[in-house]
Amino acid sequence: MTTPATKSNYTTSDDIQVLEGLEPVRVRPSMYIGSTDTKGLHHLVWEIVDNCVDEYINGYADHIHVTLHKGGDSITVQDNGRGIPIDLHPKFKISGLELVLTKLHAGGKFGNKDSNYFYSGGLHGVGASVVNALSKKLVANVKRDGFEYTQSFSKGIPTTKLEKVGPFRGHGTSIHFRPDDTIFRNTHFDADVIRVRLEDMTYIHSGLKVTFKNEITGETFELANPAGLPAFLAKLIADAQKPTVTQAIFSAVRSTGERIEIALQWTESTDETFRSYVNGIRTAAGGTHENGLKAAIRKAINNYIDTHDEAKKSTKGLKITADDIREGIVAVLSVFVQEPMFQGQTKEKLNNPELEATIDNFIRPAMETWLNNNKSIADDIVGRIVLSAKARQASREAAQVVRKTPGSRRGSLPGKLADCKATDLGESELFIVEGDSAGGSAKQGRNNKTQAVLPLRGKILNGEDLSTAKVLLNQELSDLVNAIGTGAGDKFHYDGLRYGKIILLMDADADGCHICALILDFFFRHAIELIRKGHIYIAQPPLYRIDVAKETFWAKDDEHKEEIIAGLKGRKHDITRFNGLGEMPFRVLSQTTLDPKSRKLLKVEISENIDAHNTFKDLLGKDAEPRYEFIMQKAGLANLEELDV
Repeated sequence: MTTPATKSNYTTSDDIQVLEGLEPVRVRPSMYIGSTDTKGLHHLVWEIVDNCVDEYINGYADHIHVTLHKGGDSITVQDNGRGIPIDLHPKFKISGLELVLTKLHAGGKFGNKDSNYFYSGGLHGVGASVVNALSKKLVANVKRDGFEYTQSFSKGIPTTKLEKVGPFRGHGTSIHFRPDDTIFRNTHFDADVIRVRLEDMTYIHSGLKVTFKNEITGETFELANPAGLPAFLAKLIADAQKPTVTQAIFSAVRSTGERIEIALQWTESTDETFRSYVNGIRTAAGGTHENGLKAAIRKAINNYIDTHDEAKKSTKGLKITADDIREGIVAVLSVFVQEPMFQGQTKEKLNNPELEATIDNFIRPAMETWLNNNKSIADDIVGRIVLSAKARQASREAAQVVRKTPGSRRGSLPGKLADCKATDLGESELFIVEGDSAGGSAKQGRNNKTQAVLPLRGKILNGEDLSTAKVLLNQELSDLVNAIGTGAGDKFHYDGLRYGKIILLMDADADGCHICALILDFFFRHAIELIRKGHIYIAQPPLYRIDVAKETFWAKDDEHKEEIIAGLKGRKHDITRFNGLGEMPFRVLSQTTLDPKSRKLLKVEISENIDAHNTFKDLLGKDAEPRYEFIMQKAGLANLEELDV
């Protein structure tokens, strides 16, 4: 959150910069890897691993080795594929190896798919060069044509020439890299994150073998899962401890044209989990392939109900929605496409419009056949859907009763809520604030037409492992639910929602983070629809004010402060640290955190229900062992002088 108060000149062509080579990656890394936090750091690993997987899915490799080295800040990824070409490129007059590691959009995955890669996850010729650009050191080893070759780089620039090490009988590519600590806030890799990702990959590619060696602990994991997607689905359900409606798993495979593989099962859970992959790459944000799957499920179930009298009778008088049908589903979808169109370099969403119909046309008839051939299983699934529809209908009716009761909208609201005038969800916002002092500043700095403020007193109840009834005995959480208007748990009714944005506004310190985690856990466990439908946000108040002559900068944390100071290049500056939102002048709070024109909000999203479940369980559950292990793993990475204790 950086807000200079003065204007700069932009009057001549001298003010226009041209970034050449890999400079754009180092200047704007988030454009290529999503962020420079832990997620972006691990994205470097996935880029190199995905290149190895491309060799596997095209029939040139069957084993990948990944090593996390001692110190935790460097990785080696090795495959037994063809090896990157090392001969001189006729146009650029450098080796193929140097070309793919130093030039954006250089690679062998463009154009004719028959010659190099029929399927591939790497499409843009960007991944390897991005990793090189963002690494303090990168060493590439290539084995091919009877010899081994090596070349070293630093921050995208060659530091040695391509050298022939000597004769070698095998073939493949090995990339060793150490991320640049001037780019990433933290350069230490998480071994568990890497191991889980690699293990998941072996389910998607059922013939692939992966060896993961963790030199920090001395452990070596041999990963292979020939049973494929059905086994992966069973693992996901078991890990999440979700009771299933039936033991039967629907699975189908299409091998001609675009390869499509699906495995899904209905559970008793009230959420839905769809995990999709394209050419082996996880598409966490879904896309057209997931849309096709969801459409196929809805049509297959509705067709079954329409053609079977008992099923039709059980749903009589109910409006069965797509949400009712999908509730409780856990599904894994893997597709292989020759020309995938991903949204951005991080490839989290697929945009191929034709794939929606392709998947729908394959999965729908396959599922209809499965349902008709397994009538008892199908009836159990329909029974599960009926329960969901009845519960949703009851919630809607309860919400209508509440809205029709005179004075109910305002009469039950907590007294400490400073409400807003707007009732349109497109305008209204609720700030949940830590403490009365911070609440006072927020009330003064807000726009009372569209912004409401609800102060909470201290740390709320830890609701992990507690029922909704017990959680709502806590006055602070009860006030929160009454202010929002939706109820919670099995009495949640979305139609009662009073605010389009619900914004968590906590102090930028450890206590504030803890309170934020407690509230997020409450929403995840007892009002998850508010997260799914995009209503929950986290505000980003500044922790520091940095004044430089007539310029003012705002830093959200210590790392951001150091980044700003480094950018000042020795210019004299004054630093003010805010000890809490209550001590921040309301005009400053309004300018930096409340005003939609200048603030920054983090939208809370769930990329994977199972991962979120396990995270909250580890952080806030009764069992302290996972927290102890986490602290011990991270203790060596902490700056002890800056610990907030």
